[in-house]
Amino acid sequence: MEAIKISLNDYVLSGGGANGESYDHKSDPSVMLKLYFPGKIQQPLDEMILARKVYDLGIPTPEPGEYVVTEDGRYGIRFKRIVGKKSYSRATADEPEKVGLFASEFAQMCLQLHSTHVDQNAFENVKDRYLRLLEANPFFTPAEKDKLGRFIADTPDEDTAVHGDLQYSNAIFVGDKRYFIDLGDFCWGNHLFDIGMVYLCCCLSDEPFIMETFHMPKSLSTRFWQEFAPVYFGAGRPLAEIEEEIGPYAGLKTLIIERDTKRPMPEFRAVLKSIL
Repeated sequence: MEAIKISLNDYVLSGGGANGESYDHKSDPSVMLKLYFPGKIQQPLDEMILARKVYDLGIPTPEPGEYVVTEDGRYGIRFKRIVGKKSYSRATADEPEKVGLFASEFAQMCLQLHSTHVDQNAFENVKDRYLRLLEANPFFTPAEKDKLGRFIADTPDEDTAVHGDLQYSNAIFVGDKRYFIDLGDFCWGNHLFDIGMVYLCCCLSDEPFIMETFHMPKSLSTRFWQEFAPVYFGAGRPLAEIEEEIGPYAGLKTLIIERDTKRPMPEFRAVLKSIL
């Protein structure tokens, strides 16, 4: 697929992340641009193809547009911008008194996502992704890798959607419309791999990270999880039982974090003790 040439003079920077930057169109508020850092060519193409496949599944997500390249050789994707949107993390930070409402809405979105059946030949199995990350990780010992690999492999398969980076900042809403965003790691498999990320972001991350990333104190993010869990898992299950089940899947996220930070993360490994 050939990239469409665009000029960055038509856009204004609106945000940034680990892989690139986001831009809003100066004259058309319905257009936004996700632009990757220099040197990344295949990644935006792969993400655009994946985004289109996810959109065609009926997953509520902004409609992807074109694969583009700027004058300086940076590649990216144009999307239809959701005007006036707000993420569930930002909404909770802005209106903490509504934490129960926002957590409930996010949980309902997750339940719908995790009940969406997908073509297993069209997407990657989440277990294969984690086994690949485990193999490449330089910080776990061979014995630890063996135990973690068996835990991943023994997790029951499900033929349903997995977001891949399920944070409450990656779900947005405007009015009564709700959307998932940043589905570049979308795959299929057991829902616990997804919910582990929710737990990690709300409860296992430290206060400075939560404040910088989600704009709220850790006490509020913990409250979000406490409101989320009974909606997602059912009010009859004790929270401690849920967290015991979820903990190892949250801990497995360290494979992603250690890949990106290039250092071991003992604060997240602590919840892997039942495996190791």
